[in-house]
Amino acid sequence: MVDLELAGSLLTLRFLPPYAGTDERDYLDALVRVGRHAEPFEFLILFGGGGRKLSMAGEREQALWFKATRKHVSTHCRAIAIVRPGANEKMQETFRKLWPMPLVALEDEAMARSFLARHSGTP
Repeated sequence: MVDLELAGSLLTLRFLPPYAGTDERDYLDALVRVGRHAEPFEFLILFGGGGRKLSMAGEREQALWFKATRKHVSTHCRAIAIVRPGANEKMQETFRKLWPMPLVALEDEAMARSFLARHSGTP
């Protein structure tokens, strides 16, 4: 299941079980919507793990999305929290090379939400 939700300034992208055959396309389409989001936002990404990896074409499309939207996302996104099983410091450092905003990779959603709340534009 892939879902993109906007609540206030928080964009939440969920890629979680139960997985479906349309998940890859839905995920890539959601990234496009994130890349076009014109207001300041915090970005929470929830991966459930255990699903299929992106196809080679999907990986390529995702890489092109990173390249095409890096400036826009860097301008509009205040912070990113990635939640996934096995999240670690190395993963965090990899993503920090892609984006300049504060970013964490964690296994705990509550900690991720707390991190993003500290970087939101609301008191």
